[in-house]
Amino acid sequence: MGIMHLSEAQKFANESEMDLVLIAPQATPPVVKIMDYGKYKFDQQKREKEARKSQKVVELKEIRLSVNIGDHDFNTKIGHAQKFLEEGNKVKASIRFRGREMVHASLGREVMERFADAVSEYGSVDKLPKLEGRSMQMIIMPNK
Repeated sequence: MGIMHLSEAQKFANESEMDLVLIAPQATPPVVKIMDYGKYKFDQQKREKEARKSQKVVELKEIRLSVNIGDHDFNTKIGHAQKFLEEGNKVKASIRFRGREMVHASLGREVMERFADAVSEYGSVDKLPKLEGRSMQMIIMPNK
């Protein structure tokens, strides 16, 4: 309708039994629109609900390994990790060192690297293996 005074715009809105809604307050002059405010809020809530539906929540799944893990157990853990990564979840691989295993932290790093190589088809290492206290952790992100 063009540029007009607030009182004129309010008069038009009242005549058409609609509301005067402020769209862009930072513009000069401020932009307003004559519309049904209740319907506008309803449509806005509907769009937000649809946006929330289409969002994918990424979970962090943990897989615990050990320094002297057997081949069959290792393959089972790889299978679980592949399933998690295919679903789009992050995988946290962790090794808890017990007793004298702390002396052989390099063996734990080798297990982690072997694990990362085995699941490299499904995901890539996001956070490299890091020793924190008595445990070593690594995070793997799914491939797109």
